[in-house]
Amino acid sequence: MAQTTKPLSASAAPNSTGPLYRVIYNDIKYRIGNGEYSMDQRLPSERRLMANYHASRVTVRHALQQLQEENLVHSKKGKGHFVSSPTAVQNLGRLLGLGESLSQAGMIVTSKVFALEEVPASPEVADALDVGINDRVTCLQRLRFINSQPASFDTSYFPVGIGSYLGEYDLERQDVFVLIEDRLGIELSTADLVIKIGKSDEALAARLGIEIGGAIVEIERLTLDAQGSPVDFEILKGRSDAFQFHVRVPRW
Repeated sequence: MAQTTKPLSASAAPNSTGPLYRVIYNDIKYRIGNGEYSMDQRLPSERRLMANYHASRVTVRHALQQLQEENLVHSKKGKGHFVSSPTAVQNLGRLLGLGESLSQAGMIVTSKVFALEEVPASPEVADALDVGINDRVTCLQRLRFINSQPASFDTSYFPVGIGSYLGEYDLERQDVFVLIEDRLGIELSTADLVIKIGKSDEALAARLGIEIGGAIVEIERLTLDAQGSPVDFEILKGRSDAFQFHVRVPRW
């Protein structure tokens, strides 16, 4: 019979029953996701984990191996296991919000809202959203976190007919794409993306915890509804070590 136990955390992880190695795996993964174990932090030693979970060394190592295979932790010879920098691997073949994409990999995405307000459309925003220059649009600015680590600073612009409703929802934990489709009943269809490499200024470097002038990923994404009308023009500026992109392309 498989040995089971419950994690020793005050805030119990989900899926806290089953084979013991899986319990340990789930609990450590949960603690990484909620920030209890932060990026580059050393995990408890194998001996400590064995004592905490009343587990054998083989069982603890099995759990750690599972975490390593998901790139959640990495080992340093003679020093132990450390929490890896969270990386958002996004499939460019599907239109998904950051939270939608990473939840499938067991990562937790949260946001800190810096601004939600109506602003005059700049020429770039007016062109993207098909409105007049200086027409009012809704601007949403958020610092995005992956597993409690800052990953990107996003500025999104919406037509006011959409943006005026966003303040009614929890924008720190809910994906905007899901809100637009489920709450506003707008079917999203396609998006045009431009990806480039830039450099962080002083304000962005402080928010993302990187050096001033450090390399960043810049993504411009214009999302359209099923009728081809602009819904969301987003400018994402993220840590270069926090994003990877996957796309399959045909020969012809």
